Amino acid sequence: MDSQNNDTGHLFLGSGWSFPVTFSWGTYQLDLTSYEANVNDSIDLILMTRMGERCFEPDFGSGLQQYFFRKMDETLKGEIIDTVKASLLHNEPRITVTEVDVAYVDLYNGLIQIYISYIYNQANTRHNYVFPFCLNEGTNL
Repeated sequence: MDSQNNDTGHLFLGSGWSFPVTFSWGTYQLDLTSYEANVNDSIDLILMTRMGERCFEPDFGSGLQQYFFRKMDETLKGEIIDTVKASLLHNEPRITVTEVDVAYVDLYNGLIQIYISYIYNQANTRHNYVFPFCLNEGTNL
């Protein structure tokens, strides 16, 4: 009985296709995510999508790719923070972003981690998410 009450409390978070789109091994059914995992998949999708990449939704995405190959300094941190906050504000109505922080994890390989703290709007619960932002180049020659 408690599990049913718990599920109905999170219904506003929704469910949908997993990202990236995958199928189950045995039944070949489409894998779905729900609740918190669905919100995290949505954040991934928003941050990895280029602005204008979707034909019918040209304002969807973040455009973080424009920051590839830029000098890693405080100006870049500020630009990434502003971009993440604006893209999540406009594209993910289930959450309110409270804080975004950028950390340069590996300067040599260009790895940046984006820490996002947010609150679910209807439940008023806090969650954190780490988005690894880097360019994976093909090095297997």
